[in-house]
Amino acid sequence: MKLYSHPLSGNSHKVRLMLSMLRIEHEEIVVDLLKGEHKTPSFLAMNPLGQVPVLVDGEETLRDSQAILVYLARKYGGEAWLPSDPAGMARVVQWLSFAANEVHHGPFLARLHFLLGVQLDLGLAQDRSRAALDILDAHLARRAWLELDRPTIADLAVFPYVGLVREGKVMLDDYRNILAWIERIHTLPGYVAMPGL
Repeated sequence: MKLYSHPLSGNSHKVRLMLSMLRIEHEEIVVDLLKGEHKTPSFLAMNPLGQVPVLVDGEETLRDSQAILVYLARKYGGEAWLPSDPAGMARVVQWLSFAANEVHHGPFLARLHFLLGVQLDLGLAQDRSRAALDILDAHLARRAWLELDRPTIADLAVFPYVGLVREGKVMLDDYRNILAWIERIHTLPGYVAMPGL
């Protein structure tokens, strides 16, 4: 198994966490985004979007961190990380959508502005960050994990960019429930760190 990633990519980190927590041996291949390695013909043949992460597992080549989490959870994680019952699965998947939408348009973009100097409406990204954090903090006021009273891929999908939100100049100090959830994630067996987390 091979993971094409970048050390500062929160989306890559989601997959790195899942692989570590499932104890799956793999080779990690760093894609140098600043040198444009994600735009080379060989990389674009794996992912025409030119984005990390990409997972290669035998004959399977998968892009998109949420899709890779689903694949790993169903193939290697049994019921623990992604249940097969319709209601449980839906509860988990709704947070994958939250990660791909609210978290992407808030914490991800605000961080991208400061990390790479990407020009965007920073005020809007920071406002969306706070709106997403409000929803997440209120949800976590009543539970330890996002769904099903245990860690699932929902937690891994949402965690990295929420944990990195300070790099987008949005503070977490007032979000006590989120801070406690982040600490619980840090204590999970197989947790691995990344710069900023």
